[in-house]
Amino acid sequence: MSGSYLSGIFGKSPVTPLQEHMEKVVSCVSELIPFMQAVLDDDRQARGVHHKRIVDLEQEADEMKKDLRLRLPSSLFMPVDRRDVLEVLTMQDMVAGSARDVAGLITGRNIQIPASMAEGFTALVQRCIDACQQAHDSIFELDELIETGFGKLERKRVGKLLSKLDDIEQDTDEQQVALRNSLFQLENDLHPVNVMFLYKIIESTGGIADRAQRVGSRLQLMLAR
Repeated sequence: MSGSYLSGIFGKSPVTPLQEHMEKVVSCVSELIPFMQAVLDDDRQARGVHHKRIVDLEQEADEMKKDLRLRLPSSLFMPVDRRDVLEVLTMQDMVAGSARDVAGLITGRNIQIPASMAEGFTALVQRCIDACQQAHDSIFELDELIETGFGKLERKRVGKLLSKLDDIEQDTDEQQVALRNSLFQLENDLHPVNVMFLYKIIESTGGIADRAQRVGSRLQLMLAR
């Protein structure tokens, strides 16, 4: 049999492009750190630069997603289930979309973060990035998982990574509660519309970690098959 025929039967592993996509997602989300610093400094020019960077990275991730969907083999002999790959890919893309939405909401409404909430909000953004990085590290274990035939030891290693991801996501839930409590104390001093959008921004920022955790959850299901 020819090599091309065998390749068509067994399919090329989609792991590398999936990992490359997740790297792009992490780059997109990580741009929220300088973006938020510009917001806190009330530097609109810098905020605009970093907002555009987030949008560009999210669009690049979206193009990578479309390309992988088109090139993903339909062979039954792929090392991982095609449906699982598509599910993980979609959830990874949603992480980048969440970062874009947060930056867009802040920029579009010209939202200012109250000084008393700045430290807590920065900590929430960083913890969300930690969640994305943890999901990234888990996805990068797929090579070893496949090479070992989803062996017990490698499954255990990935399971520990995913457990830590769950812990990080739980941290962001607690941070959101603290930020909402802080905002509640400030409501009488702020414009009601701004208060509404600040609550939305807190929720949307926390949603980044939530979606990163869903990437891990889908990977966990893949391991369970």
